[in-house]
Amino acid sequence: MVVSVDRGRWGCVLGGDPDRPVVTMRARELGRTPIVVGDRVDVVGDLSGKPDTLARIVRVSERSTVLRRTADDTDPYERIVVANAQQLLIVVALADPPPRTGFVERALVAAYVGGLRPILCLTKSDLASPEEFAASFADLDVPVVVAGRDDSLDSVADMLAGELTALIGHSGVGKSTLVNRLVPEADRAVGVVSGVGKGRHTSTQSVALHLPTTGWVIDTPGIRSFGLAHISPEDVVAAFSDLAEAVDDCPRGCTHLGPPADPECALDELEGKSARRVGAVRHLLEAISANEAW
Repeated sequence: MVVSVDRGRWGCVLGGDPDRPVVTMRARELGRTPIVVGDRVDVVGDLSGKPDTLARIVRVSERSTVLRRTADDTDPYERIVVANAQQLLIVVALADPPPRTGFVERALVAAYVGGLRPILCLTKSDLASPEEFAASFADLDVPVVVAGRDDSLDSVADMLAGELTALIGHSGVGKSTLVNRLVPEADRAVGVVSGVGKGRHTSTQSVALHLPTTGWVIDTPGIRSFGLAHISPEDVVAAFSDLAEAVDDCPRGCTHLGPPADPECALDELEGKSARRVGAVRHLLEAISANEAW
């Protein structure tokens, strides 16, 4: 598994074992094939992991999930941030800086479309109560954990155990503090998995860190923009089985936003919990179509 990327070198762990790190380069035959943290790769050459040794990545396995973004909503170039993560921990501060529903909505869309299970993680709970903000996403059935500085991380650790989880969040929301609490030796661990340069994670590149029990967390850079140019309304609706089945009856060209834009949208026929989810999903669709900065 690829655990770090640094100036044309990839840190990998053999068999997913954090105690078997190797430094690799991309084999010439792969050309410019993108290789990101979380990728499963085949490597050949010197696999001893000794200083100044270098193996070669010769094959990148098919990805089970991808977290993608574009620079903005008009940029056609997709950037794969993380591969093969099962979960996306969306880290949001309840204050300082104030939380933005737009960021969470866009991160949720990226998770649903990429095949990741989203989890909302609220920090700085000593400055504001989490209930009101968390309620905004209740109809999407998104798990919510509170991870303020005075809160126990037991519930967070339980959710991350045995999983490959990507963490995203704006700069200043306490993501680095959270990572250091989850992985007390994070600075030393980064040095081990990097194997090149000074071995320091400067939050300009993603890096995978092994949890003290089982599982990995991928710390991603503080994201300044999260474009979704590559995502369509159908991509979002498809993430919810009850809604995906209903939209088969929508007229051609339906954007699923409902009246007045789509007076015959089949989602309006749903009832109960599914109907409430329709409202929540339409908020996600509006977040995409509005193309608003957050």
